[in-house]
Amino acid sequence: MTDGAPLAVTGAGYRSLVRRLVPFIGLAVIFAGGAFLNGTTFLSPYNQLNVLGRISIIALPAVGMTMVIITAGIDLSVGSLVSLSSVICAMLLMERSWTRASVVAVPVFIAFLLGAGYLLTRALLRRFGAGTRGSRAGAIVGGAAAAGLTAWWCAAMVPTGFSTLAVLLIVPVFGLALGALSGIIIARGRIQPFIVTLGMMSAAVGLAKFIAGRGGQIHPVYYETAGYEAAGTAHAAPPSFDALSGHLTLFGIDLIPVTALFFLVAVIVVGIVLTRLRFGRHLYAIGGNEETARLSGVRVIRVKTMVYALCGALSALAGVLYCAAYTQGKADAGATWELDAIAAVVIGGTSLMGGRGNVTGTLVGVLILGYLGNILNLQEVPSEVQDILKGVIIVGAVLIQEGTLLRWLRRQPAHDRRIRQEE
Repeated sequence: MTDGAPLAVTGAGYRSLVRRLVPFIGLAVIFAGGAFLNGTTFLSPYNQLNVLGRISIIALPAVGMTMVIITAGIDLSVGSLVSLSSVICAMLLMERSWTRASVVAVPVFIAFLLGAGYLLTRALLRRFGAGTRGSRAGAIVGGAAAAGLTAWWCAAMVPTGFSTLAVLLIVPVFGLALGALSGIIIARGRIQPFIVTLGMMSAAVGLAKFIAGRGGQIHPVYYETAGYEAAGTAHAAPPSFDALSGHLTLFGIDLIPVTALFFLVAVIVVGIVLTRLRFGRHLYAIGGNEETARLSGVRVIRVKTMVYALCGALSALAGVLYCAAYTQGKADAGATWELDAIAAVVIGGTSLMGGRGNVTGTLVGVLILGYLGNILNLQEVPSEVQDILKGVIIVGAVLIQEGTLLRWLRRQPAHDRRIRQEE
């Protein structure tokens, strides 16, 4: 028995290592296949930047989904939040009066700043030795001041259109609020995440169509340099918003899409959270065994609420970047994006059972899906065949990551030997 224990540990470590390497091996195989099948077209800088820019927007919800799935949860509403956010973003940029978008999103942003101002002021006052009553009174004043300044700032932009900075703040905060709502219902009500986020998905789609008007009309985004006068409107989005769909350049050479910078920053930040902060350890603890984590002192309700809130914020940010890249807000812009996000997370090695995974794997999973789609498009493979292949890859990835395929392969020789003995 003592001799067998180290072997068992070694075997478990070996399986864990294989599980971690599988996504990287898959990415290398797909990249090599693209280079072999399409040569210089696939390897060209233009194609590489195009793939990176296209997948970066879809990848942001996948980063948030990684944290959710690590807690053994799921969020089916990310695609709908992308759609809703793109509509709100386009209307804030282009409309010059109070609309359904501004009436819905701006009060949520003001309320967020009210709460943030209250908490920040109270923390600062306590830091400098203020008493409980004094810190509470000062915090109320600080929160009210933050909310008042925010309301004045937003109201001043309504006649001229919201700035790029404003939509980058207001829209993600709105997504954060909707994600937090899902998290609160899941955590406090102890309801299955599948049911809650399915309901949020339906509600977000309906809200997107209601805000867009006319059953979900498309709201285009025009720029002064893009012939906006010919479109019959005197309104134009700020040029800085157009820059979100561009590239970071050096000496006139495109280095990396701006959308990819948002994605990489999100990966780095979430990676630090998962590996260096207590909050990240709490995510793994909840995913491993929620009841044990609760008995160990983890504030499960707070952690779950924050996880779904962050996922909602990243999905809303993706909606803003979608609006910049495709110059429109569309009520079905993110349709089926939740499936792509889940696929990228699973292919990257995060277990659907919770308690295991990392954001680096999600990065690899996103690249696998992006390059696979690019290769199939270059080969002119029909879209329905691409969907079939994507489904096969997802199921295969789950079988490998959960060890099911390995167990099948081990059992098959034993089964064959038993059959031969019986014969």
